[in-house]
Amino acid sequence: MYKQVARKVEEIVGEIGFSGAVLVKNNGNVVYESAFGYSNRSERRENSLSTRFGIASGCKLFTAVGIGILVDEGKLNFETRLKDCLDIDFPHFSEDVTVHQLLTHTSGIPDYFDESVMDDFEELWQARPMYMMRELKDFLPMFQHRGMMFQPGERFHYNNAGFILLGLIIEKLSGMSFAEYIESNVFAKAGMEQSGYFSLDQLPHDTAIGYIDDEASGTWKSNIYSIPVKAGADGGAFITVNDMMLFWEALFGKKLLSEKTTEKILSPHVESDDDEYYGYGIWIDKHEGKITKHHVMGYDPGVCFHAAVYATGLEVVIASNKSEGAYSIMLALEEVLS
Repeated sequence: MYKQVARKVEEIVGEIGFSGAVLVKNNGNVVYESAFGYSNRSERRENSLSTRFGIASGCKLFTAVGIGILVDEGKLNFETRLKDCLDIDFPHFSEDVTVHQLLTHTSGIPDYFDESVMDDFEELWQARPMYMMRELKDFLPMFQHRGMMFQPGERFHYNNAGFILLGLIIEKLSGMSFAEYIESNVFAKAGMEQSGYFSLDQLPHDTAIGYIDDEASGTWKSNIYSIPVKAGADGGAFITVNDMMLFWEALFGKKLLSEKTTEKILSPHVESDDDEYYGYGIWIDKHEGKITKHHVMGYDPGVCFHAAVYATGLEVVIASNKSEGAYSIMLALEEVLS
């Protein structure tokens, strides 16, 4: 199986110029692992399995688990209203918005980056310096005073701002910064020693720089001016592929949350598309009424990430420091291993 997977992955890597790391396990056993491309193109420093990669929205699940920990501690529940969690003024928000709705993208609150109408994340930082975005509260002026998009619970609409608010709830109830809370209560418990919420201007060693390629001119640039300088509760943590695999094992092994709360996180709550559902911070695929796959993904300029756990026992983590490529690798793996 290893040789078959290796041939397929390396075929796709050659076709698309993939840069990143891939780790595949089947029922706990490593099926395939490898790294490609450069973590630092200027220094020609190669990516490795120990390289840390940004994962953009892939870390919404970490935020959901953080909320789940507070639920297990009795500090709130999933039906708690936003207005009862934060003493921040949202003059045009419905008072009925709940934690559950924020977690499932059904709250109807305005987003600071609406992916249904915007496709270039870089545009956000033309008027607002990205180097000023260091704390969750820095995102509030981008959506705090805008009106609702629809009534709470009416439908699914992917929403980044909702996870910023979930991060602020974590800060309020824990008395810790969001990053400190997740690093100590999620990463440390899962054994994710190399992962964290790092500032782009203070990256630790062995961290991949994100690259944006201009295919027309054949040039490239780093993403340092294209994304917020520090990750928030809606995206931007850095992981290694091994650490992400440890997270999957800790989450599904119920080492982070109670059995009840784990099941709540991993249950489909709202349909986003045909046979595609959303749990709490995680996508869920179904076929003929049965769950086939739990997965997370993340895309930013210079970042793409896919990680999944399949009902068959297959676990996959694919992290890249380019804007695309991880999905192609995932499709190739599914073709070989299905």
